[in-house]
Amino acid sequence: MDLTRPDGSPLRVLVVDDEVNIAELVSMALRYEGWEVRAAHTGAKAVAAAKDLKPDAVVLDMMLPDFDGLEVLRRMRATQPDLPVVFLTARDAVEDRIAGLTAGGDDYVTKPFSLEELVARLRALMRRAGAQQAVTSSVLTVGDLELDEDSHEVRRGGQDVTLTATEFELLRFMMRNPRRVLSKAQILDRVWNYDFGGQANVVELYISYLRKKIDAGHEPMIHTMRGAGYVLKPAS
Repeated sequence: MDLTRPDGSPLRVLVVDDEVNIAELVSMALRYEGWEVRAAHTGAKAVAAAKDLKPDAVVLDMMLPDFDGLEVLRRMRATQPDLPVVFLTARDAVEDRIAGLTAGGDDYVTKPFSLEELVARLRALMRRAGAQQAVTSSVLTVGDLELDEDSHEVRRGGQDVTLTATEFELLRFMMRNPRRVLSKAQILDRVWNYDFGGQANVVELYISYLRKKIDAGHEPMIHTMRGAGYVLKPAS
């Protein structure tokens, strides 16, 4: 079951990290959970974004170029006193962690971290903060393509498509991010749980498998964006 706000709308998460690639990967993983995500790369922008977004939780790097995570948290909590926060800290910064938790940060994850662990911590935090379990449809739909996350059935134009477990995970990731260009690094991290780089050619291989099964005999939905990655969008 997905977590939502009490009114049924998606949970809002603010991701704050001055390393753009980390912020982007974390944002992508949280969008995959169905949450509304915004990223900021400085403390000042984070505080402004929090006022505008009114997030349900914040993922906050301790070390930012303008002021540190504790100051960002203090300013955010001036307007949202109970805002749940997960700090991202350097592995050896024990004092940071103690300071963060005593300053009211609810949890921390040390870098390098796994996206799965971060998502699990956030889920637990927001559940404690009163997020609702939503009874939502398990069917993703993009154009004439349907994927049932519970039964693992896939159909294109009403016809069943048989996929392997990995092909299914890859298609699910793409269908949860329609019209969004996904880089090989993002796909590897989400589908294969590899860190940046690594076996990029495995992505090309599985994209070609998916194309044969999804696009064969139809208007193509899976497109290659040269030098950028892949995008899934409804056939025109």
